[in-house]
Amino acid sequence: MGRRKKGNAIHGWINIYKPAGMGSTDVVRTVKRALKPQKIGHGGTLDPLAEGILPLALGEATKTIHYCQDALKTYIFRVKWGQQTTTDDAEGDVIYTSDMRPSAADIDALLPQYHGDISQVPPQFSAVKIDGQRAYDLAREGESVTIEPRNVYIENLTVTVHTQTETTFECLCGKGTYIRSLARDLARDLGTFGHVSFLKRASVGPLNEKSAISLDVFEKIDHSADLDTVLLPVETMLDDILALALNETEAARLRNGQSVTFVSRPDVQRLYDAGLDTLNEVNTALVTCKGKPVAITEIAGTEISPSRVFNL
Repeated sequence: MGRRKKGNAIHGWINIYKPAGMGSTDVVRTVKRALKPQKIGHGGTLDPLAEGILPLALGEATKTIHYCQDALKTYIFRVKWGQQTTTDDAEGDVIYTSDMRPSAADIDALLPQYHGDISQVPPQFSAVKIDGQRAYDLAREGESVTIEPRNVYIENLTVTVHTQTETTFECLCGKGTYIRSLARDLARDLGTFGHVSFLKRASVGPLNEKSAISLDVFEKIDHSADLDTVLLPVETMLDDILALALNETEAARLRNGQSVTFVSRPDVQRLYDAGLDTLNEVNTALVTCKGKPVAITEIAGTEISPSRVFNL
């Protein structure tokens, strides 16, 4: 007989609005203490000085965290011109200064170079591992390390407010983008220095500020009565993958780790109707039964194989 899991069987996503000055792990700890779930994780760290969307996955939703991490994210950030800091944000010490302040026209002319795939070097104070150690731990010990550049993707980058001393940007970007590095590099390309003085994550995939909840909710939440008001479905982060509905017999095979093969013409037609190309490529799809998620599957030809099964 298997060991019984400790905690409450809670499955789904919670869209938290993290306040500035609080670490991501502190947010997880607060919700864990309030709900006592069997399993909990977050969908992407936010710097302590940043505020905004921090998606939390509970129970079986943790099996979809990498889809959250891969989702496009919207950031609102402000760059203070003329000063570069050790951390590339307002928390660090000033290490370089300049009297140069970029004009709105200068910034607008530069931004097209920051669209699409770009190369950037993460900040010295970052979670990047150097010989098994986090860069921020080495930086706190006074070590200056060489961090290799990496490619990141920026869908869009625009100016929303510009003054002589600061400029506010909105950025839609992919996984692994460091906004602090973006601010640092923008400043250098404009012939000055700069650092992030304000940072907010406004959206992660389908989650945004409108649907976000405050951590204050968890100071008075009643597990049985109020959980439905904050919990989003397990499949929340799977909006971008195709979905296929199966019957109970087919779903049972997937739950048992077995593949399902469509043979008859009507069954093959079900794949086409779901938008799945059964001939030319392997497709990832969410399989459901009676509207309930069953598994994330790989579909090759007419064979459906489970890759992550939901125990719901």
